[in-house]
Amino acid sequence: MTDRLILGIESSCDETGVGIVRLGPDGSLELLSDEVASSVEQHARFGGVVPEVASRAHLEAMVPTMRRSLEIAGVELSDIDSIAVTAGPGLAGALLVGVSAAKAYAAALGKPLYGVNHLAGHVAADTLEHGPLPERCLALLVSGGHSQLLLVEGLAHKITELGSTVDDAAGEAYDKVARLLDLPYPGGPPIDKLARTGNGCAIAFPRGLTGPRDAKYDFSFSGLKTSVARWVEKAERAGEEIPLADVAASFQEAVADVLTMKAIRACEDLRIDTLVIAGGVAANSRISGLAAERCAEAGITLRVPRPKLCGDNGAMIAAIGAHLVAAGAKPSPIDLSTTPGLPVSTIQVF
Repeated sequence: MTDRLILGIESSCDETGVGIVRLGPDGSLELLSDEVASSVEQHARFGGVVPEVASRAHLEAMVPTMRRSLEIAGVELSDIDSIAVTAGPGLAGALLVGVSAAKAYAAALGKPLYGVNHLAGHVAADTLEHGPLPERCLALLVSGGHSQLLLVEGLAHKITELGSTVDDAAGEAYDKVARLLDLPYPGGPPIDKLARTGNGCAIAFPRGLTGPRDAKYDFSFSGLKTSVARWVEKAERAGEEIPLADVAASFQEAVADVLTMKAIRACEDLRIDTLVIAGGVAANSRISGLAAERCAEAGITLRVPRPKLCGDNGAMIAAIGAHLVAAGAKPSPIDLSTTPGLPVSTIQVF
């Protein structure tokens, strides 16, 4: 068996991603290119992603991003062996652009098409940097729209959701708190930067769903976001100067504390010794830092992809596609549909 080239297309939200991965005969993966065109600046003035704007941006960026990815990989489109594309979850219109493009390329080239799960792709991104995952591991997936604990028993075979957010995801809470503090959108990076100069213990913000009767693997950040807003409003009414760095650091500490505490708890409960943190918020310095401290104390191996692989990108979609190809999975039909609410347990769409 020879090397195979897997092309991945991602368009679930505001990033147009095209990545190319080489799948070796032994199942090894080599990342050849990972090109991303972001429309985040077009959404910034709205304080969040506008679906229609995102869809138009994908249409404009798809072909140029494809050309850059092929050029950087040093391959021709005709060299591609399989095409993987995000079929869900995500914004309906944005997904449609990527899936339509993937169908066109697959049909024109006569190559197999794999409609894959965006969330599984986030976990698969780690294998591009740290190699194969163990047979059983836990994934903490944190992004703008998702905060989940996942039991991974083979990226091409079985992913089970242990817990999820019951309201705002961590990334959503970051965006809303950033707006409250007059920080740029998206809120994760500016809050993380500001928090480094603040005291994370200055303000005792609540830790949602951490009581003895609460769902042990679920998350809730809506109450935390509201608590930050109330604290700032109270200080403003009293005519006090808002200690922005301390507010940012204390908010971030609350998020990191809950995420890492529940992840470690799940690892210990299920006797799992490897934790993967994936998704855009995985690039946050305090979350990864606290996770490293707690994993070291618990004897758990921590794996976090480099920041560029944490966000939405085509490389992660090529990676999950490569895992499916290596496992001998049947290709998806050329008329596959997008599924905006696709559950993480459905790794491939038919």
